[in-house]
Amino acid sequence: MATEHKKPFSVGERHTVTIEKVAHGGHFIARHEGQVIFVRHAIPGEVVEAEITSTGASFVRADAVEIVSASPDRISSPCQYSHPGGCGGCDFQHISIERQRVLKADVIREQFSRLAKMEIEIEVEKIGEPLHWRTRLGSATDASGNLGFYASRTHSVVPVSDCLIASEAMNFSELAERTWPANSRVEISVSSEGMRTVAIADAARGSKPRLTQGQLLSFEDVSGHRLQVSHSSFWQSHESAPEALIRAITPHVRQGDRVLDLYGGVGLFTAALIDIVGEKGTIDIIESSSSATADARKNFATMPNVRIHTGEVVHLLPRISKSDVIVLDPPREGAGKKVVSQMTSLAPRTIVYVACDPAALARDVSYFAQEGYALTGLRAFDLFPMTHHVECVATFAPVNADKNKVS
Repeated sequence: MATEHKKPFSVGERHTVTIEKVAHGGHFIARHEGQVIFVRHAIPGEVVEAEITSTGASFVRADAVEIVSASPDRISSPCQYSHPGGCGGCDFQHISIERQRVLKADVIREQFSRLAKMEIEIEVEKIGEPLHWRTRLGSATDASGNLGFYASRTHSVVPVSDCLIASEAMNFSELAERTWPANSRVEISVSSEGMRTVAIADAARGSKPRLTQGQLLSFEDVSGHRLQVSHSSFWQSHESAPEALIRAITPHVRQGDRVLDLYGGVGLFTAALIDIVGEKGTIDIIESSSSATADARKNFATMPNVRIHTGEVVHLLPRISKSDVIVLDPPREGAGKKVVSQMTSLAPRTIVYVACDPAALARDVSYFAQEGYALTGLRAFDLFPMTHHVECVATFAPVNADKNKVS
């Protein structure tokens, strides 16, 4: 029987622990006197000196501040700010890029086992190089106007002179030399055409950014279509994400299909699919962001078989009566039980689900099973190297395809 910790853990307290495995969210699991500790900056198999950083009723968090026995996969972080107490953005920089992908696959498998009650095999696919991939990022300034990023799980800004995962076209080091308004958010993006945009907002959540450099609109080329993307509209952050995700989605769409593009943004996937479905096919984009749907209306203004709907998917989906293929790219919390039920009630031939959180995806897999839809394919892409994040593309089909086939 596990022994109880003799007294509550205190912030600053240190313990020598053995790291067992990776946990969802970028931490690693260790135990001390029967208590689970979630440790950052570690690798499974290591023995580390863990310093407690926060405690709660059901958790204890810590940083590995000294490595007693190092994993062979431990490397020197390429970024000088990636360390305990430093920038909270890249939590895997101390791990070889090959082991990073193995750990992300471990997380996907564990979430599917725990939440979907499925044992799966998955390999996280390499997409591009581990540095200089990010085309959109949010930074912050401290009380002196220095540009940087928040330390992990704090509101403290760590000033930096450069960001190594930022696209080289962003020229982050030049921005870091400037003095900015104090206690602000600084949103930076660069388009595939190399245009940099910078907007500033108050640090308070909900404040509207004001453009200080660049134009309100940038443009992205997708499958021969030029898409306008407003600064406030969502776009994939990895420079190679659109191409990688499109390659995973397009094989499931046929000429003449009626496609639903849920959480469709400015129309990234619609741009890739519209020429496949052809004039006899249709695509309906449903998106809650009015900025994104305004962009989408401009992007597909000459295509009468593309229809754009502004509003929450859960509210607008019941208005759709038929669909052959559904593509969805929901926010991190996933689609949820009600939207899954709404999608499957349309009896599509295929559902293609793009997911940035494996736990939400695994939960929704169980909902699909309850509605008679089986997981028929799963791929994972390393679209967030140096971080714990991973992108998945899952496909679903009716368990009894003939019975559920749309007429």
